[in-house]
Amino acid sequence: MTKKIQDPPLSKCVQRSLKTYFKDMNGEKPCNLYTMVIEEIEKPLLEVVMEQTESNQTKAAQLLGINRNTLRKKLRHYGLE
Repeated sequence: MTKKIQDPPLSKCVQRSLKTYFKDMNGEKPCNLYTMVIEEIEKPLLEVVMEQTESNQTKAAQLLGINRNTLRKKLRHYGLE
């Protein structure tokens, strides 16, 4: 029986990506790093959740643990409505 290789936890993927990002910056200091990281993670999160809930905003908001109006605002922000 072969052992299944598991995907690394999301936090490890983010950590690895950030280390690569800083390495690629070659000493330059990034601006608005927090906003950049949140937006890079939030859009695909919303895309996948909307797909999983078949675009049902009420179910998506419940799954995400946020208010439906907040979800709608975020969907508009990312052009996902």
